[in-house]
Amino acid sequence: MRGGGGGDTFTVDDALLTLGFGKYQYFVLAYAALAWISEAMEMMLLSFIGPVLKRIWRLSAKEQSLITSVVFIGMLFGAYSWGVIADKYGRRKGFLMTALVTTAAGFMSSFSPNYATLLVLRCVVGIGLGGGPVLCSWLLEFIPPPNRGTWMVVFQAFWTVGAVFEASIAWAVMPTLGWRWLLAFSSIPSFGLLIFYLCTPESPRYLCLNGKIKEAMTILDRIAKVNGTEVPSGTLVSDDDVVASDQDSTPTKRHKQGALTTILKLLSRELIRPTLLLWVVFFGNSFSYYGLVLLTTELNAGRSACAGHKVKAEETEDVNYKDVFITTFAEFPGLIIVALTVDRVGRRLSMAVLFFICCVLIFPLVFQQSESLTTGLLFGSRICITATFTTLFIYAPEIYPTAVRSTGFGAASSMGRIGGMVCPYVAVALVQGCHETAAIGMFEAIIILSGVSILLIPIETKGRKLSDNVKQKCQ
Repeated sequence: MRGGGGGDTFTVDDALLTLGFGKYQYFVLAYAALAWISEAMEMMLLSFIGPVLKRIWRLSAKEQSLITSVVFIGMLFGAYSWGVIADKYGRRKGFLMTALVTTAAGFMSSFSPNYATLLVLRCVVGIGLGGGPVLCSWLLEFIPPPNRGTWMVVFQAFWTVGAVFEASIAWAVMPTLGWRWLLAFSSIPSFGLLIFYLCTPESPRYLCLNGKIKEAMTILDRIAKVNGTEVPSGTLVSDDDVVASDQDSTPTKRHKQGALTTILKLLSRELIRPTLLLWVVFFGNSFSYYGLVLLTTELNAGRSACAGHKVKAEETEDVNYKDVFITTFAEFPGLIIVALTVDRVGRRLSMAVLFFICCVLIFPLVFQQSESLTTGLLFGSRICITATFTTLFIYAPEIYPTAVRSTGFGAASSMGRIGGMVCPYVAVALVQGCHETAAIGMFEAIIILSGVSILLIPIETKGRKLSDNVKQKCQ
C-alpha cells in the first residue's frame, strides 16, 4: 500500500495479492481452459485431415500443405487484430468475437463440398483462433504475481488436454465416420465459450488503466466476496498514477489509443529489442512445434515411399494414429519440466536450454532411422518444444505493459503464425519430395536461432509484477 497527501492508495496487483488465488480465479481459469482446449483441437486436427483429404480429393503435396497454411494465414491477421481490439475495447469483447468466428467457421467447414470451400472456411477459423493471446492476457491479469508462473503452466496444460483429446477422437472417428464428423466434433468446445460468455468479467486491470475505477472496484469486490477475503482499504489507482505520483507530476490522462500508436509503442526505444527478438522466437517455436506434429505423420511414411518399399496405399497416405497419439503424450512431461523450471531457473534460460536439447534430439533424423527410433526421437523433441512453447506463452505477455499487452502478445503471435504457415512446406512437401535431410537441417537451424534469440532478450520476468506503463516495465 502507498501513502501520500491524498491518503492510502493501492493498485490492482496490490489488491490481487490481498485477495489471493481462490474460487473466483478457478472460474476464470476454467473458462480460459475451455478456450485453450478448443484452439488445441482445431489445430491438432490439421495433422489428421490432410493425409486423408490428399487421398480422397487426389491432392498434391503442396495442396495438402495449403490446408494447414491457410489456418496460419488467418491466425496471422487474427492475432494482431484481436489484440488491438482487446487493448482498445476490452478483453471480453475481444474473445467474444474470436469465439463467434471460430465456432461458426469450424462447424461450417465440416460441410465443405470441395477443396476451395474448405480452404476459405479453415482460413476463417484461423482468424478466430488468432484470438488466443487475448485469453492469455485476460487470465494473466486476474492472477496474483506469486502464483502467476504456476497457474499459467496449469492453464497451458489444457492445450495438451485438447491435443490428446483430439488425437483420441480422431483415432475413434476417422476410420469409421470420416473427416467431416471430426471437424464437427472438434467445434463443440467453441460452443461452450458462447454459452458461458455472459458470466465472464472484464479485466479489472484493463478497467483501471482506462479510468473505469468504479467498474474495476465492483469486480474486485466480487472477487473478495467469492474468495472470502477483503479488498484493501484506500483508493484504487493504476500504475500510471503511481509513477506520476512518485515523480510529483499530474496523473496520466487516459485515452483510447489507435493501432498506429500501439505499434509505435511496441517499437519504442524501451521495447523494440524485446519485441523484435520475441518475433524471431515465436516464428521459430511455432515452426518447430507444428512441424514436429506434421513430421509425426509424414516422416516414416515419406521415407518408406522414397525407399521404394511396397506398402499399401492406405497405410502410406492415411495417418498412423498410434504414433500421433504416443507423441502427443510427450506434452505432459514437457509441462512438468516447465512447472519445475519456470519460477526457479527463469523463463529465458530454461527456454534456451530446451531449444538446444531439442536440436540434439532431432539431429539423428538427418539419417534414416528405424520407425520406433524415429518415433522416440520425435517424442523427446516434442517434450522440449512443448516446454519452450508453454514458457513462451507465460513470458511474452509479462514483458508488455497493460496498455499494449494484448497487441504486443498478438503481434508476436502473428509472427509465430508465419512460422506455422511455412512449416507444412518443409515437414510435408519436402519430406514427400524425398528431401528429408534438407527438411531436418532447416528445423535444426531455426531452433538454434530461436535459442540464441531468447538469450538476447534483456528482460527476465521471473517473480516480477505486471506493469501498466512502458517505463516501469523497463526499470
